[in-house]
Amino acid sequence: MKIKILLTLLCAALLFASCSHVYTPALYHQDIAYQPKPTSFDTAKSLTYISGGLDAHANTNLSDLLVSGQFNLSRGHVFNNFNVAYGAFGVFGDYQNGSNDKTKPNYFSDKFFGAVGGRFSANAFVTSGRVDFRFIGVEMAYSHEFGSYADFRKSIYNQGGYFVDPRTDLFTIGLTTEVIFHNQNDNTFQHGIRGFLGTTLGYDALDDTYYKDQDATAKMFRKIFPKASYFITFKNYFGTFEVGSDVFLRFGYKF
Repeated sequence: MKIKILLTLLCAALLFASCSHVYTPALYHQDIAYQPKPTSFDTAKSLTYISGGLDAHANTNLSDLLVSGQFNLSRGHVFNNFNVAYGAFGVFGDYQNGSNDKTKPNYFSDKFFGAVGGRFSANAFVTSGRVDFRFIGVEMAYSHEFGSYADFRKSIYNQGGYFVDPRTDLFTIGLTTEVIFHNQNDNTFQHGIRGFLGTTLGYDALDDTYYKDQDATAKMFRKIFPKASYFITFKNYFGTFEVGSDVFLRFGYKF
């Protein structure tokens, strides 16, 4: 009897998922990115970083794919046991609809999205030998989305049959911890591993629709998201590889 009940609930859940479509902001939980900063063992104590990269991730209910290119410009400074960085970024991408049922109302194969925004990062650190332990830090990002995908979400927000978060302005904040070190005989050859845990602030319309049956605790933990980053730099070139709910690969130049 219990098995039959569980199978019935599972089938109902699958049916509900197949008949619904969730549309969230293009950069939801994707607006935070690694902010390079000078280390205590860098000769220059202030540096400018310019980079470009590619990002790919699935939407909330894993039915659609978002692919984008990103341009980043930032400035970083190192002081005694303290680092800070700030910068701007631009995103241009394609939202690819996973549905192939062209008979559905408002069907589309893909839509353009773009975004502009700014980021800020700061951390305290201690140095031991070849290593900077950035033991606690804070990161935040603001982004404004535009394009046909944003217009589409706004147009169907009040229609039935969809679950939509129409926001085009996002503000994300969280805590970081990082270890960054240089090779034994070359302090320009550096590696960093950073962890991030944060949340996007503000009202989410999906809390009243798609997630309305979740209790407050479940909603709180759902909104907290992690991200792990690997940073490498050699002389004036650097790269990052980041994973969370997305995969983000970036290369750049510092001066």
